[in-house]
Amino acid sequence: MTPTVVARSYRRVPVALALAVLGCTVLTGCAGQEQSGSPAHQVSTWLSGAGAGSQIGAVLADARNVDLAISQHDPTGELRSLCALLASDAASGNGNLPTPDQTLTDDLSAAYATAYDAGNDCYNGVGGNAKLLATSATLRARATTQMAAAVARVTAVTGQVPSTTTTTAPPGSNDDPFGN
Repeated sequence: MTPTVVARSYRRVPVALALAVLGCTVLTGCAGQEQSGSPAHQVSTWLSGAGAGSQIGAVLADARNVDLAISQHDPTGELRSLCALLASDAASGNGNLPTPDQTLTDDLSAAYATAYDAGNDCYNGVGGNAKLLATSATLRARATTQMAAAVARVTAVTGQVPSTTTTTAPPGSNDDPFGN
């Protein structure tokens, strides 16, 4: 290499280094709020941003609605709709994962997968497959227990019980995931 080429190469090193540092700084600034702060802050921010409390509440309500519809011998079409809603809400909730807390992610992932399977078994069992309906009932009960464990984990991490209401707050109101 000629002395001119070597001199130009050395001048590029500080520029490249400065660009690398700037790039890392910008990427760090783009990290979501749920990725910074204390574990309680991270989970609280994720819970609010993902709407996870109401998503948990929706899956729990869906499971109860399926149980009620079965006990009241609702028509097949209505029951299939409820079963499909359970599977759909479980899949939607699973789309909010991961959380900032690995244990919470594992708990919710298991609960959503169980609820999804319960919804599918219910849907496919309506109309005469008693075995699938029985499996769905077992899975709905398991999903409810798993959701309770996830809510307990949120409480353990944040020190507050999350709201699992499925109603929405009026515009301009406090969007507190703990219903305070």
